[in-house]
Amino acid sequence: MKKSPKVAIVGFPNVGKSTLFNRLLKKKKSLVHSLPGMTRDQIAANCQVKDKEFVLIDTGGFFDFKNDPISSRVREKAWEASQNADLLLFVLDGKRDLLPAEEELYFEVKKLNKPVLIVINKVDSSSQEDALGDYFRLGSESVFPVSAEHKRNLDYLEEGIYGALPHRARSGQSEEALKIAIIGRINVGKSSIVNCLSGQEKLIVSEIPGTTRDSTDTLIRRNDRAFCLVDMAGIRRLSRTKDKREKASIIKAKKDINHADVLCLIMDSQRFPTRQDTAIAHLAEESGKPLLLALNKWDLVEKDEKTAAVFKAKVYERLDFVSYAPLLFISALTGQRVIKILDLADQIYANAQKRIPTHELNEFLTWVGENHPPISRKKVRIKIKYMVQKGVIPPTFHLFTHSRSSLAPSYRKFFVRLMQETFDFSGTPLRLILRRN
Repeated sequence: MKKSPKVAIVGFPNVGKSTLFNRLLKKKKSLVHSLPGMTRDQIAANCQVKDKEFVLIDTGGFFDFKNDPISSRVREKAWEASQNADLLLFVLDGKRDLLPAEEELYFEVKKLNKPVLIVINKVDSSSQEDALGDYFRLGSESVFPVSAEHKRNLDYLEEGIYGALPHRARSGQSEEALKIAIIGRINVGKSSIVNCLSGQEKLIVSEIPGTTRDSTDTLIRRNDRAFCLVDMAGIRRLSRTKDKREKASIIKAKKDINHADVLCLIMDSQRFPTRQDTAIAHLAEESGKPLLLALNKWDLVEKDEKTAAVFKAKVYERLDFVSYAPLLFISALTGQRVIKILDLADQIYANAQKRIPTHELNEFLTWVGENHPPISRKKVRIKIKYMVQKGVIPPTFHLFTHSRSSLAPSYRKFFVRLMQETFDFSGTPLRLILRRN
């Protein structure tokens, strides 16, 4: 099967590359901010114009900021995307003059011998379009004045993209990749784990907090199974960061949790579980998504035969509300057990979709009623007549009773744990809803 062609959006910071990326994609995937330098890693997504499918790539700006030590790495990644692309969209800012450095960059890009479409963004009117003669000195006939923000002339640009791409008809039904969101606080090694699993330094890794600013997708395969690894910005309290771009990335990371199939919470084995780890685990539990826990930097821990058990007990003591989540001890640096993230994610996603026949549920309910009678919040016994499963991801169960009382919190936890063990719901939260009948 042929790979889809790649279309990379390149240019200086703050010319509207991410806005254009979202418009062509027809959904808000790339994080947009008025301050320059928002995008750092490559953001990629499958896109389509008419019958042609391609991978659209948003890149960071080709410019080095004196006060941003990451900017040189961002430039390297943008250049790497340009070299690997089949078509380049070279974006310029139509509200200002063409910069000499942009002209120099354009001719450097042309040396790659790839088709290049010049996209002059932020052109909001016909009068502004008439004043763009300066841009034609670049010598290209493929100039597209657009306004990504106001959706002006985007259909004209799409025609240009369609004409520049090789003709490859849609391949039909495509395989759905399991989307695994790599979540956690800052500097726990999330990007390093994605790089380890992909076998290449796809994402920028740095000890500087807040290096990852947007959710980035990395598609890999294992045993004929497709996985999409989503590296998210480190989540911490908004009050602890002054950078507005990092605040925006934290807010987006929290929202993106709900779009994943499986969550993998990464913690630092040198310092865990912190209050922020606990807060992120609460976000994961509330989402209802399957969850696995991973202690990274396990290679730095001095071990004996009891170490793993001690660490496991400490994790589940603090994070008892996600005790259903399996725990891995991994090292992104050495690759130790990192690959198990994929196998375990596949397994717990299947568990989250599991449906239990009603007769099995009620056999379980009869056994529980005889051996561990349900207790209400008022500490009195209540009778649950029967139960049925009403949904998956998370598995949701309706329990029917005559009582107006709800289950005691301690008994609810006990009941859920019994269900987890009896029906092997490892890795997924369960939802119980009491219905009066």
